[in-house]
Amino acid sequence: MIVITTPAGQIGSRLLDILLNEAPTHGEEVRVIIRDPGKLPDAVRARVDVVTGSHGDAAVVDRAFAGADAVFWLVPPAPQATPSLDAAYTGFTRAAAKAFTTHGVGHVVGVSALGRGTPVADRAGLVTASLAMDDLIASTGVAYRALANPTFMDNLLRQVASIRDDGVFTDTVAADRKAPTAATRDIAAAAADLLLDRSWTGTGEVPVLGPEDLAANDMARIMSDVLGRPVRYERQSLDDFRAALAGRGIGDALVEGYLDMLRSKDHGLDDGVPRTPQTASPTTFREWCEEVLKPAVQE
Repeated sequence: MIVITTPAGQIGSRLLDILLNEAPTHGEEVRVIIRDPGKLPDAVRARVDVVTGSHGDAAVVDRAFAGADAVFWLVPPAPQATPSLDAAYTGFTRAAAKAFTTHGVGHVVGVSALGRGTPVADRAGLVTASLAMDDLIASTGVAYRALANPTFMDNLLRQVASIRDDGVFTDTVAADRKAPTAATRDIAAAAADLLLDRSWTGTGEVPVLGPEDLAANDMARIMSDVLGRPVRYERQSLDDFRAALAGRGIGDALVEGYLDMLRSKDHGLDDGVPRTPQTASPTTFREWCEEVLKPAVQE
């Protein structure tokens, strides 16, 4: 039995699709934890065991992990009023960590971030909190793999309107600073591989780096080529980003967590892992733009 958290999310939904195609050939059953089962398509709901509720709830994970061999773990976006990043990550995960031990779960695959071992790892906001969550899970003795991810290509979907209407996308990083980016479908594929072939033991990270490092100006050029219209990058100041988050009602702890993460990315947070055949993932940014961004812009 494989348990999937966040089965309607960007990564979880793609992972669920893969597992529903491949799990039967491995003799695996799939269970999901979801607050609103109505978010799952009827055809999917008919093929999985559904546990309704939050995977931060001790009673919910106790039901969901009974009889489970493996778990896909992803902490959902923190509530706007979260008191601290520790509460949002380690605090949210604490009940699950106890349930891993109680129910003898053998393997856990978690979604985390790059940065461990870099000079800025201890002051990287959301990433620092995510790494602490990894340490908590690893301390239970379960076999654990943290998917160590850079910025997601798919985050650009939040700016579809600006790209379509104004030919502009924004971020806070330097325009010429090259860094890895990964497609969420590749992260889901990496998770599926680990969940279906559980020959691994111990704890460790599995970086998902994409096939190339790109700067924001490189991404603007590729988007322009694919969309057939000029797209340019505008660097947003951290102060302006802070104001934008606060304007959306996001609490101080999360705002500071985002700012610390973005500041650290500009100081090498994502540079600590070399790209090798084992750490690279296949989807290029151009492919992602053609297959994901362009249809979203045209819609």
